[in-house]
Amino acid sequence: QVQLAESGGGLVQAGGSLRLSCAASGRTFSYYTMGWFRQAPGKAREFVAAIGWGGGATYYQDSVKGRFTISRDNAKNTVYLQMNSLKPEDTAVYYCAASSEGRPVVRASLYEYWGGQGTQVTVSS
Repeated sequence: QVQLAESGGGLVQAGGSLRLSCAASGRTFSYYTMGWFRQAPGKAREFVAAIGWGGGATYYQDSVKGRFTISRDNAKNTVYLQMNSLKPEDTAVYYCAASSEGRPVVRASLYEYWGGQGTQVTVSS
């Protein structure tokens, strides 16, 4: 089992920045690909970014490329999502997830573990 807890969300104006964190506990964190997903009201959950177990491989949704950066610190069992140049359409609840796939993956069904309540990000225009 892997337990995940997201934090770092908040209210920010368009163009601002936030850094989300996801703290993991349980099984060896470094064995897992980590991903960030988000869900806006009335919309389906969507993939945002993923990072492989070693941190060298990353993958992003097209709409966040160049604005968001995913990273991980295996010594701290934490994955981060640095979000810059935020837009109102980035408003959503953000969730982290862990996958035993060895590479960054997009499909939510490939992630075995998910954070609990997520963290709310609200971007005002």
